[in-house]
Amino acid sequence: MNTDLFIESLFASLVSGNRNASRRLVETAIDHDISADTIAREVFWPTINNITTLYRQDQMTRLAQQYATRALGGLISQNQDRYEAKPARGRSICMFCGPNELDDLSARLIADLLEADGYEVTYGGGNIADDDIMAEVHERRPDILLMFSSGGADAPGIRQLIDQIRGINAIPEMQIVVGGGIFNRAPGLAEEIGADLWATGPDD
Repeated sequence: MNTDLFIESLFASLVSGNRNASRRLVETAIDHDISADTIAREVFWPTINNITTLYRQDQMTRLAQQYATRALGGLISQNQDRYEAKPARGRSICMFCGPNELDDLSARLIADLLEADGYEVTYGGGNIADDDIMAEVHERRPDILLMFSSGGADAPGIRQLIDQIRGINAIPEMQIVVGGGIFNRAPGLAEEIGADLWATGPDD
């Protein structure tokens, strides 16, 4: 598979709102025995990053971004059924993301890959109050709290949430992991706010 050509063709179909062409491109890759994992990591992920970057830099219209986000969301959901599930790890992740649709798209892709990799994932999306997140982790007691693809406005709240969790020593065995979004755009921020681990994307 010529990955660059595939991404270029898929991107053009997505931003123009051509849902059928987008589906056909992915179906062609499937027909050539390209794994769902490969499509997610090497095609969908860089495509999400392209859309996010261009839109943030005002090089893409709101309509094109909406077309692309919605069509790609459907492709990601369809691809999930094709992942080869690995044995259960016996570890749970409670996961949240930033407030907008692109944040959600990135996080959904990561959640799907983590589930396929054997983790038990509960994914709440964005716009969840810190108090609700705190109550949720107290009730579920996950092994990992993952804040992925958070927006810039979320960083102070995440810092406060981490301080609160550490301050009362709530679930001391739980790891707090962040990644994507603002943490990719601001190197060192994850460590500064007290996260245990951080990741830039699926390969991490």
